[in-house]
Amino acid sequence: MILFLLAGGYLLTRNPGSESMPMRSAWNQPVPVYAVPAEKGSLDVQIQSIGTVTPLNNVVIRSRVDGELLRVLFTEGAEVEQGSLLAEIDPAPYRARLAQAEGQLQQNQAQLANAQADLELYEGLYEQDSIARQQLTSQRALVEELRGTLKANRAQVEDARLQLSWTRIEAPISGRLGLRRVDPGNLISSGDSEGLVSITQMRPIAVEFTVPEPDVPALRRAVTGEGELPVQALDRNEQHVLASGRLQTLDNQIDLATGTLRAKAVFDNEDDALFPNQFVNVRLRLHTLASVITIPSDAVQFGSRGTYVYVVDAAESKAYARTVSLGASADGRVAVTEGLDAGELVVLEGLDRLRDGREVVISERGSD
Repeated sequence: MILFLLAGGYLLTRNPGSESMPMRSAWNQPVPVYAVPAEKGSLDVQIQSIGTVTPLNNVVIRSRVDGELLRVLFTEGAEVEQGSLLAEIDPAPYRARLAQAEGQLQQNQAQLANAQADLELYEGLYEQDSIARQQLTSQRALVEELRGTLKANRAQVEDARLQLSWTRIEAPISGRLGLRRVDPGNLISSGDSEGLVSITQMRPIAVEFTVPEPDVPALRRAVTGEGELPVQALDRNEQHVLASGRLQTLDNQIDLATGTLRAKAVFDNEDDALFPNQFVNVRLRLHTLASVITIPSDAVQFGSRGTYVYVVDAAESKAYARTVSLGASADGRVAVTEGLDAGELVVLEGLDRLRDGREVVISERGSD
């Protein structure tokens, strides 16, 4: 057999003693492609970002008074409720101070009572013109002085009682405890920077993320609208939704260094899926477009003609390039505002071998 390449992509075959017969070359065979129909439906307009899980409250437990740490009553890593007793400091010195203040108060109360009795006596004698006015005035001043001293004594008693109450260290918030930093028997001070332990609020919890400056106007418009903006936190691979929450607030200025606006979302976190300082992917839904034509984002091509897709003509079994106008995109799909009708087949795989008007064979996904 003798082969001759002719124009038009055909081969001319000749066998000795036979007629010439044309056949197609391998370069002109129909291209196997995988195509999907353009769908009409709703599309969520979203902002995607990366964020960090941040507790709403994080407290380092420090002692307000100095003394020996007698007991530690918490378990590291445990959940505690607000007001739970965490530790105790030796209360003996503070009980002694309270007793001393109460004794001074009692002494001054007795002195005041005696001075008031003398004042009543002096007032009666003065009316009888039995004592000088100066003596009555001095006694009144003494009564007022003792009343002021008594008020100071009461404040000292309250302060001593407060100092004694601080020997019982209680949880100021509900949350999860960290690792213990001080063991019982150590002398601790109110000036210790590390403290005894930290408490981190786990429920609810926040996620802080950034929004690029070009997306800020749309985000602000959505925030000023009615209702809360839903937010999803996903794992690193964006395969699983860890938690669903709501946008809480936006920062008051754009960061000049990064050109982004910081935002914060809040999640109930009832199942503890989010953990402080955890890295997550964030999806913030601004609004939903109803009744729009959408196609997979991977079907869109970019070239000198602009944005286009390959549309399959089922009657001719050929693919034709068609220019389209695109809108919002989300979850791997993009809205087509012009150039495509619902139900038309758009080539998704096999694009690298296509040209305008090329014959195609629609195959299953992944086949060649």
